Amino acid sequence: MSIHIRFISPDQSTQELRAKPGQSLMQAAVEAGIQGIAADCGGTLICSTCHVMLAEPWASRLPAPEPDERDMLAFTSAPQQTGSRLSCQIQLTPELDGLEVQLPPSQH
Repeated sequence: MSIHIRFISPDQSTQELRAKPGQSLMQAAVEAGIQGIAADCGGTLICSTCHVMLAEPWASRLPAPEPDERDMLAFTSAPQQTGSRLSCQIQLTPELDGLEVQLPPSQH
């Protein structure tokens, strides 16, 4: 089974991929060459360059951010919004098939 994900850029253009369950959203995006996910730290939760925004119903399908993720979200280049998350902390599950992810204007 693969999980279909659509990334929406600030200009409303889209990039799509299929990912394996168990990967992080960041890993899947980097492997697919999705522009807009810098992932400078490689998913070690010491930067905020994999910032994404999730609208409902997707945001409520995820566990709440852990304190370390909430702390790192304070350092995003683009202002935080409702639904802001670090994609390195989002584990892909079959329930996320069809996920739509808004990318910020910049990660730096």
